[in-house]
Amino acid sequence: MRGMMVVSLIVLSLFAAQLVRIQGFDSEAVAADALAQRTQTEAIPAHRGTIYDANNTVLAQSQERRTVVIDQTAVTEYEKKVAGTRTKVGVEGAAKDLAAILGESARELEPKLTGTQRYRIVAKNISPLTWRRINALGIPGVYSERSSQRTYPQSTTVASLVGFVQPQDQTAGGGLELQFDDILKGTPGQATYEIAQDGSRLPNASDDVSSATSGKDIRLTIDNDIQWYAQNALANQVKKTQALSGTIVVQRVDTGELVALASYPTFDPNNLGDGKGVYSNLAFSDVFEPGSTSKIMTVAAGLEEGNITPSTPMILPGSMERGNRVLKDSHPHPDEYRTVAGALAESSNTGAMLIGETMTPKTMEEYLRKFGLGSTSGSGFPGESAGLLPKSETWSGSQRATITYGQGISTTAVQVTNVFQAIANGGVRISPTFVKEISDGEGGWDPAPAGKRTKTVSKKSADQVARMLEGVVSDEGTAPEAKIEGYRVAGKTGTADRYDPKVGGYSGKTASFIGFAPADDPQLVVSVILQRPIKGYYGGTVAAPVFKDVMTYALQKEKVPPTPQDQKAPKVKTKLSKRPAADTPGLLMDHGSPGAG
Repeated sequence: MRGMMVVSLIVLSLFAAQLVRIQGFDSEAVAADALAQRTQTEAIPAHRGTIYDANNTVLAQSQERRTVVIDQTAVTEYEKKVAGTRTKVGVEGAAKDLAAILGESARELEPKLTGTQRYRIVAKNISPLTWRRINALGIPGVYSERSSQRTYPQSTTVASLVGFVQPQDQTAGGGLELQFDDILKGTPGQATYEIAQDGSRLPNASDDVSSATSGKDIRLTIDNDIQWYAQNALANQVKKTQALSGTIVVQRVDTGELVALASYPTFDPNNLGDGKGVYSNLAFSDVFEPGSTSKIMTVAAGLEEGNITPSTPMILPGSMERGNRVLKDSHPHPDEYRTVAGALAESSNTGAMLIGETMTPKTMEEYLRKFGLGSTSGSGFPGESAGLLPKSETWSGSQRATITYGQGISTTAVQVTNVFQAIANGGVRISPTFVKEISDGEGGWDPAPAGKRTKTVSKKSADQVARMLEGVVSDEGTAPEAKIEGYRVAGKTGTADRYDPKVGGYSGKTASFIGFAPADDPQLVVSVILQRPIKGYYGGTVAAPVFKDVMTYALQKEKVPPTPQDQKAPKVKTKLSKRPAADTPGLLMDHGSPGAG
């Protein structure tokens, strides 16, 4: 008996000691553990910054959403008043009530509510208003988690520039969304609150909330109206000509700001599920040989070096042999007698070769790099290509010749548009930009850095090229269809052989027209480039009309006044009445290959 009492006392002492430890020494840990069992932590998504166009049109925005989650074991206890009497309606009643709000059938919803799962997602991307209606039902075990949904009100119009976020987790996937993700995404918060046994939130319990910090907004230089017009004009022309793809770039002359960046085919950022479309902006990523649009760099370089003038006489052969290759002019012809201005207006390949041969390959390369070829624009856009400009010491004899008229080098649409911006801007190239300002998080805006300025040629040389480019748009040039009523227009056509890496050689053409207006006071540059058009492929016939439409709309939208009627385009001599004598000062003619290759 005494032994049993001793044992009992020892057991009781152990219990007492344990009780003392729990209530005293370990009370905080035990309380924390108990609290953890009756609390729930919910992430508070940061509101992703809004992307606006230059006029505050919303291009991308995030909206608060809710994910509806249930504890299937608690839904069975659902009660509500039926004919004035509190009645247990369980899963069947919950399915009917939820279906009416979610727009689903009760039959499809009931299996989601039935079972033993403590966590089951019932609906995603529910608006806060819809969630409040669901929560008011008072169904046990039904609660929500905060989420957000990125929407793109302009849909396909500016998709290839703005980019997208992944629908499953709202992480940046491409375009400006990816490039400026650190600025846009913000910092998530966290909320911890007590819950009842049925999983519902206790209304009077204390909450621990760490608020989310919203991302910053971005305002672009893009004009959504001009972007919409360009995107639709491009899509229509790609379909009409059965082209593989196309781009339209609109750039301001005096700032380098991009006003529109149309790319087709494109995609719908609000519906990525089908996986269809092209997700990159081809104006930055698509690399091609520019062809005749690059001849303006050859002419500008020759003028700047003092080797030619617009009136320099030329004898243009129908072909020239360089580097063991016979290189043909843009069209078959016997010897023609033109000035430099005439060679440019008629887009002569042999004329470009003769001008290029007045300079060393190294000099030619230096000018091409000043104009931005061989390097990215500095915009930082994801997937941007630098194009291809080999070092001059690697040029073969034939490549030295073809580079003067835009074959044997590769550019992007943004790069070649920037070349024309430089000519229109008095020889000063301004790197393209598309961000105007970024919100400071306190209601104000911080201006984005301006584009880098690079002097390519003197204002005199640039102005001479600009005057010659007006001849391209004349009835004697290659692009009369680019003329705009009331405005002086300067520009250049391009029709180049298109290299296709899929076939390992040339296949189809690249058709283009790039120009600026008003030529007497340049405000905007517009480039139209079509890849592998089938129904027509000359730049003057398939690209120039689209340039006219887009430039006309942009000038009107920007309220650019027409050219005064008394300011006519200056006459530039383009044709010679007879063959120049061999000793004519400055005469350019074919004297044979300057070097083997």
